[in-house]
Amino acid sequence: MEGLWVPGVLLLSCLLLPFPASSQTSPSPDRSWETDPTEAPSQHHTARAMQEQVSSAREMPLRPRCVRCCEQPDQRFYHPQYQPLPQINMTILKGEKGDRGERGMQGKFGKTGVAGSRGHMGPKGQKGSMGAPGERCKSHYAAFSVGRKKPLHSNDYYQTLIFDTEFVNLYDHFNMFTGKFYCYVPGIYYFSLNVHTWNQKETYLHIMRNGAEVVILYAQVSDRSIMQSQSVMLELQEQDEVWVRLYKGERENAVFSDEYDTYITFSGHLVKYSGDP
Repeated sequence: MEGLWVPGVLLLSCLLLPFPASSQTSPSPDRSWETDPTEAPSQHHTARAMQEQVSSAREMPLRPRCVRCCEQPDQRFYHPQYQPLPQINMTILKGEKGDRGERGMQGKFGKTGVAGSRGHMGPKGQKGSMGAPGERCKSHYAAFSVGRKKPLHSNDYYQTLIFDTEFVNLYDHFNMFTGKFYCYVPGIYYFSLNVHTWNQKETYLHIMRNGAEVVILYAQVSDRSIMQSQSVMLELQEQDEVWVRLYKGERENAVFSDEYDTYITFSGHLVKYSGDP
């Protein structure tokens, strides 16, 4: 059985094979193009050449045509690629610097922003060098203490109490001729006034600043004389004036003193300079 199966397979394979191209019946050539002997010689040669070309084409075997997988695009719709323009060096074309124009008008101020938070404390700086010594006239000191050895009675007008004895007058800030203290160092001052009253007479005085009464020293009429005092602290500006004034004579007003002892004193000194922290 195995020997019969092998020849049968071989026979079936032979029957399935295609016939060769030479065994096919070739079509009769079309001779309609053959030339007539009566035609002109030039036409005869042309027809003969065409016949030979057709014959050679028929004798050549047909070759498969090679087709590209990707056909080229139609040249009619071809667009050229964009070519960038050449770069120009602008520094070569730069001209000379022109004149400065006029300044424009100032714009409106913007709204004030919100204040920022306080920054961190910076590191401590280095110790600076010692400064030059200050001028002597700018020292922050002022003090005076003066007295009067003569009594004084009131009159029909106000009288400035003039002092004739000088105890302390630093930098001559107290004028002995006018009886006034002139402030050259602004700050806080302390003033005190001490007087001796007269028997059976009234004592009525004011401590004045720039023409205005500040405090009063008063003693009623009495059978005996007494020592009476008044004190005050004032904040003065530069060129302020302080003095003592006796009230005018509506009543018998007087202060007592003699040439041997000093019963009337007026003193003042700077407590704190206004420029100090």
